[in-house]
Amino acid sequence: MNRNQGIALAVALVNLVLIGLFPPVDQFSVAASSLPVFSGFYFLANLPPLGTINANFLAIEVMVVLVNLAIAWLLLRDKPETANAGGAKRSSLTLQSAALIFTGANLLLMLLFPPMESVFAVTKAAIPTFEGFYFVFAKKPAHVIVETLLYIEITFILINGALLWLIFRERKPPSADEIRAAMREFKPR
Repeated sequence: MNRNQGIALAVALVNLVLIGLFPPVDQFSVAASSLPVFSGFYFLANLPPLGTINANFLAIEVMVVLVNLAIAWLLLRDKPETANAGGAKRSSLTLQSAALIFTGANLLLMLLFPPMESVFAVTKAAIPTFEGFYFVFAKKPAHVIVETLLYIEITFILINGALLWLIFRERKPPSADEIRAAMREFKPR
């Protein structure tokens, strides 16, 4: 682990502590006590009287922090210095690194603007409806996070990020020694 990876690990641990101290809370209203409504983020020791921690959203937050830590770990790994044909150093931002940055940014945006629906639509519909993406810190009255859509978003972002990372990996041409060794291995008998 190099210094930059250690810093990324420390930042992720601080984020996990903050997420644990200020979890997302659903609140049950007096009128409809069976339907929780997303209420915001509260200090763990000072939850509202009719509030309960939204465990699904909390798990998504933790997963996004851990995935972003993994992305940062890969981006900040020690790489051998390479030079192009002119002898100048190449840029350290490769397509593979850009794919990781893009995936991390998408995950953060997805958490900041989760899909939401109106509580009134939830009570009348058998399946979740979708009303739009709202900023998570701007408390919208009578709205809940559509967790099934949020899980689908995370899945597609991670799959696409992994595929882009694999597609953009650097392919080095084989060296002369590797070609000779392969030719010796496949000599006709």
